[in-house]
Amino acid sequence: LFAIFAFATCGGYSGGLRLSVDCANKSESDLNIDIDFAYPFRLYQVNFDVPTCEGKHREKLSLIGDFSSSAEFFVTIAVFAFLYSLAATVVYIFFQNKYRENNRGPLIDFIVTVVFSFLWLVGSSAWAKGLSDVKIATDPDEVLLLMSACKQQSNKCLPVRSPVMSSLNTSVVFGFLNFILWAGNIWFVFKETGWHSSGQRHPPDTMEKQSSSYNQGGYNQDSYGPAGGYNQPGSYSQVGEYGQSQSYGQSGPTSFANQI
Repeated sequence: LFAIFAFATCGGYSGGLRLSVDCANKSESDLNIDIDFAYPFRLYQVNFDVPTCEGKHREKLSLIGDFSSSAEFFVTIAVFAFLYSLAATVVYIFFQNKYRENNRGPLIDFIVTVVFSFLWLVGSSAWAKGLSDVKIATDPDEVLLLMSACKQQSNKCLPVRSPVMSSLNTSVVFGFLNFILWAGNIWFVFKETGWHSSGQRHPPDTMEKQSSSYNQGGYNQDSYGPAGGYNQPGSYSQVGEYGQSQSYGQSGPTSFANQI
């Protein structure tokens, strides 16, 4: 949608201006001189006739400048961006498996997105400069300076209507909005590539860390006392061959129940 608005507001433009030349001899005057121009703004091809205020003779003039390169470059980027966005939408919806196969689809999508982001920035900047030049070249006051009749103080040359450039200003705004949109989409496309997944690292096993920390800390399930067994008053303990402790008091070995 942003691409459509960008090339529609620029490629579909047509405008004009109107001038008035009031000669000293009123019969030679022309109060409605209309000059029309449109995309792609090859202004040097826009011709118009104006009175010379010297009899019935008229001179043929043309606007100055050729700004078609920046305008056509901008519109071309917008058209191709629209076509690619349309094709990518179809792939995302109907061919998701093919898109992710061998990671080739996300990589191509990522590269194309980066390229379009760069082209939108360059194209929008170039067209913004071109539009500024178009405004100067079609300024009625500047066009009046081209007429020989307006160089004579006895004649009155006035601008009647200036061209409306609102749609062209909108095209520049949509151009930079497209750049922001595509540049912001780089991150989301990058997340689909293998480069993003390969950069992630799995966290280490926390259970192994816990077990190693218990062993290093000296926690031993076989020892409950300073001597490795539970000592009662008047007795001492001894760990047997199979890990069972036997206690001996003053009257000899005690029972297993008493040890517990």
